[in-house]
Amino acid sequence: MKQLQRKNRLRAVAAGALVVSSALVLSACGSDDNSSSGGGTKAGNIKCDGKGQLLASGSSAQKNAMDLWVKNYGAACKDTKINYKATGSGAGIQEFLQGKTAFAGSDSALKPEEIKSSKSVCKGGQGIDLPMVGGPIAVGFNVPGVDKLVLDAETLAKIFDSKITKWDDKAIKKLNPDAKLPSLKIQAFHRSDESGTTDNFTKYLKAAAPSAWPHEPGKAWEGKGGQSADGSSGVSSQVKQVSGAISYFELSYATANSIKTVDLDTGASAPVPATVDNASKAISEAKVKGTGKDLALDLAYDTKADSAYPITLVTYEIACDKGNKAGTLAATKSFLNYVASEDGQTSLKELGYAPLPTEIATKVRETVKSLS
Repeated sequence: MKQLQRKNRLRAVAAGALVVSSALVLSACGSDDNSSSGGGTKAGNIKCDGKGQLLASGSSAQKNAMDLWVKNYGAACKDTKINYKATGSGAGIQEFLQGKTAFAGSDSALKPEEIKSSKSVCKGGQGIDLPMVGGPIAVGFNVPGVDKLVLDAETLAKIFDSKITKWDDKAIKKLNPDAKLPSLKIQAFHRSDESGTTDNFTKYLKAAAPSAWPHEPGKAWEGKGGQSADGSSGVSSQVKQVSGAISYFELSYATANSIKTVDLDTGASAPVPATVDNASKAISEAKVKGTGKDLALDLAYDTKADSAYPITLVTYEIACDKGNKAGTLAATKSFLNYVASEDGQTSLKELGYAPLPTEIATKVRETVKSLS
């Protein structure tokens, strides 16, 4: 049975490689602890509850993960259709706060004012952050003749703030003495939409190079100059197509589009490439900063630990701790139970995501079961 599951998984990954959006599909079952209160049926090890359509929106960073989760859950739970739209974290949170969706996807935790607003939607409760999967934010580049590129936080900050404008700048040369850097204009692309990916990327710049990045981190881009595109798919497509381009997006988009990625000089013993394992090492240093059932994390953006890749994000699902809509509560818990399960987590590694550390994943599963 395990061998058959593995074959199915590999077949699906191969098929997904043909899809430009990298919406990879593979077969997986939920773990044994996928339980949910109330009735329902069990398909394999996934506990199916609720019927009808479940609406959600938000983070484009988690789109590839959500495509996989929705596919696997839908194959097991025929009576429930999950409709997730990758509108960006900011738009997803707004739709959730307007009561339009059962949950939202976001690459950054709710702000205090958003938690306050959520109380009008979550009757008797509030919105909470449930970390579901992490991963590296890769810095992708397209520089003719350059296959390997090392940059540090200060140089990245100056590139994205239009203070370094040519690829043969002395600061880049110093970090890449053996590279044949062309005298080519840098085409820096940032997100045009409000994005948790932007929030995490700028938090890294601010934490690791505060003197070079004078702007406050946030979902909306604050740097000077550059060009913009919508969503992770938009900026990664620009890097793929434009000579001299550089941008930031989740590793899965770099992998799907065969885009080269920057190794980071963090002050560790060697430059750190953007890999799932290196992101996991950085995420394992995160601390829970939320209170009560809120599991918002404080990430170590300025880590100098060997093999720890610091530009990471943890993508959240945002739901009500209490006051969820009765018509969608059962399906919401059932789906999130699967997402947080061991199999729901580990299957994502092949897509370039980092499963949650065990301690955090356990807390998420317990919190999902308590939603009311």
